[in-house]
Amino acid sequence: MSGLLAFIRSNALWLGAGMLLTFLSSFGQTFFISVFAGNIRADFGLSHGAWGGLYAAATMASAVVMVFAGTLTDRIRVRKLGPMVIVGLSAAALAMAMASSLWMLALAVFFLRLFGQGLMSHTAMVAMSRWFIATRGRAIGIAGLGISLGESLLPLSFVALLGFVAWRNLWISSALVLLCLAPVLFVLLRNERTPQSFTADEGSQGMQGRNWTRLEALRHPFYWLMVPALIGPPAWGTAFFFHQVHLAEVKDWSHAVLVALFPVFTVSAVVFLQVAGWMVDRFGSARLMPVYLLPNAAGFIIFALAPSPWTGALGMICMGASAGMNNTLGTTIWAEAYGTRNLGSIRAMMAAVSVLGSAIGPGLTGVIIDQGIDFARQGWAIALYFALASLLAALAARFLLRDAKAEGGG
Repeated sequence: MSGLLAFIRSNALWLGAGMLLTFLSSFGQTFFISVFAGNIRADFGLSHGAWGGLYAAATMASAVVMVFAGTLTDRIRVRKLGPMVIVGLSAAALAMAMASSLWMLALAVFFLRLFGQGLMSHTAMVAMSRWFIATRGRAIGIAGLGISLGESLLPLSFVALLGFVAWRNLWISSALVLLCLAPVLFVLLRNERTPQSFTADEGSQGMQGRNWTRLEALRHPFYWLMVPALIGPPAWGTAFFFHQVHLAEVKDWSHAVLVALFPVFTVSAVVFLQVAGWMVDRFGSARLMPVYLLPNAAGFIIFALAPSPWTGALGMICMGASAGMNNTLGTTIWAEAYGTRNLGSIRAMMAAVSVLGSAIGPGLTGVIIDQGIDFARQGWAIALYFALASLLAALAARFLLRDAKAEGGG
């Protein structure tokens, strides 16, 4: 514990910057946007499937742009790029407040997803991977607390505020909060951490003792084995939060009761975020890859069966455990596999796949809901998906371990 506290004290500015970025990404994450799902569907006359389809289309478009925009982290320092992304997200929040037609709504969702879930999270995680090597897992775990804080505080707070404040006004207030915090990030990063503050440094190396390019990564089986694991958490986790109003109705719980369970998810995610960070620093990412998705499978089965919110809390613990481990492994895996020199462009590709997953999940499950199969019952199929993705991740881990041994043996 004393070592962890000393680590935090000596790196407080950079870890604080990472936490701020991940926290502010909340305003473009599904768990926040979906708080307003009922209001949006009512104002625009959308069914579950139509709202899910619009959300999916806008998110898919942001995933395509993310492939190219994500490479900015290889060319622009975080102290400059970070505030720019925050201002962009602020403008997107204002656009959501002002949307008066379907095309304006779609455009607002597109920019919320691009700047929030996409670039904000991506910038934070690439920065942590470059700034820290031996303590990378720990740094990512601490920076990831920002998103956990957002998951815990924002949905509960804004659901309560919806009883007193018009939903569009809440988006205006979100835009103002973001705009006010952009200068804070610039101040925190007035001196970026060395020696890896920018990509001119060689950084740490990946498999076979070298830094890989994005094209080389695409040609390696490791990437393709990990694609289902990349898609799964954002697809089905996003769908869970996206359909929270529907899920509460199906379970005959109030929306406020379901949202009150979110802090349970957050606490579990925070605990396993830190555990995963410690384990990655000690044993490497490959040891966790075969198992980190399995609690998600258990969580969705529990929600399929849950007769009460108390049982739902157990499902939240399981889903939070996977989310916490995924938040750590979602960055450390790629740094260990492919090195950090081109990590911005490589991780941009991974981030785009994740964003694509977050588009597929709400859209597909929304269509299935419209066909009469509620989201809770869909949990059985989602659990099976996570089990199969875990099997493929275990095969990918063998490549990582094999190449690490080959490098050591050479």
